[in-house]
Amino acid sequence: MNKYTLAVLVKNEFGVLNRVTSMFRRRQFNISALTVSETESSAFSRITVVFEGEEGYKQQLVNQLYKLPVVCSIKEFNSDNSISCELLLIKMQNDPKTRDDIRTAADAFGATVVDYSKDSLMLRLTDDSTKIDDFINLMREYTILEICRTGSVSLEKGSTTIRQQLNF
Repeated sequence: MNKYTLAVLVKNEFGVLNRVTSMFRRRQFNISALTVSETESSAFSRITVVFEGEEGYKQQLVNQLYKLPVVCSIKEFNSDNSISCELLLIKMQNDPKTRDDIRTAADAFGATVVDYSKDSLMLRLTDDSTKIDDFINLMREYTILEICRTGSVSLEKGSTTIRQQLNF
């Protein structure tokens, strides 16, 4: 099975997210990451979806998404044509025995301490999904108290934008 990242530019209206994600559900795609936010214009929102499936079914999905009147544009991203990243907040037990090891690992991955207390420390890491996975796996050797992770966000390299291909 292939992994895909799609950015869907939609009109910023009530119920749009449900209509778009219902297309994935009906075609039995498993969404592994989903982010939604307003764009540079409050008239539009951008939905970034990471999912797995077969190429033929993915193309059918894209064709069906374009039939929704709220969908303005769709872009498929890969590592060659885009920059992608996600955000991780991870709260670790602040044990004096493991504190230095955790901070050394955090420094090696570029994570920063954003909260520190007697019993816990919270780290923030922004990177690609693979690096985030690697960091979490390394932190599993210690006591993870809580994890919060965003989905992937992606922008196309160069000066081209998703709004240059509007589907009106």
